Amino acid sequence: MLIDMFVIGVPLLEKIVRPVVVYFFLVVGLRIAGKRELAQLNPFDLVVLLTLSNTVQNAIIGNDNSLTGGLIGAATLLLVNSGVVRFLYTHKRLEHLVEGDPELLIDHGIVKEDALRRELITRPELEAAAHKQGFDTLDEIDCAILEPGGAISFFAKKPSAESTRHDELLARLNQLSAQVASLKA
Repeated sequence: MLIDMFVIGVPLLEKIVRPVVVYFFLVVGLRIAGKRELAQLNPFDLVVLLTLSNTVQNAIIGNDNSLTGGLIGAATLLLVNSGVVRFLYTHKRLEHLVEGDPELLIDHGIVKEDALRRELITRPELEAAAHKQGFDTLDEIDCAILEPGGAISFFAKKPSAESTRHDELLARLNQLSAQVASLKA
């Protein structure tokens, strides 16, 4: 019957507790697994995240496949997440503990191989992430930071004032040379 899809198959309290437990398990698990899992740097990581959602589905809904039960589970997850985000916003130390620290991957143009090893990021994966942000090579990058949320921030090398002045002088000399050549002709 059509009405059966709205009948909850497990007690309401269980429908609320299950998503809460799974939510906190995943927060802790992803924190332990590292920022790489959040960055989705390769197909293997994406597969893990996709199958993770399917794996915990039954833990969240239990033996209840009703529409109402699913909506209660989803609403619980959204409310818990909203509450946690608001709580962490006002408790910076706890937020730092949960999210972790940023990791410097490139410092003053030098790739920190030990940091890549710690985060299980290969050089080709780092290069691919740089390409997505418009860099042709890692040589163009002054600094790269793996943020706590898994994103990699890249900062380009900036030419020194001396280098900029040198380039300006060369351009001016080229202009003068062209003018002298046109006057001779």
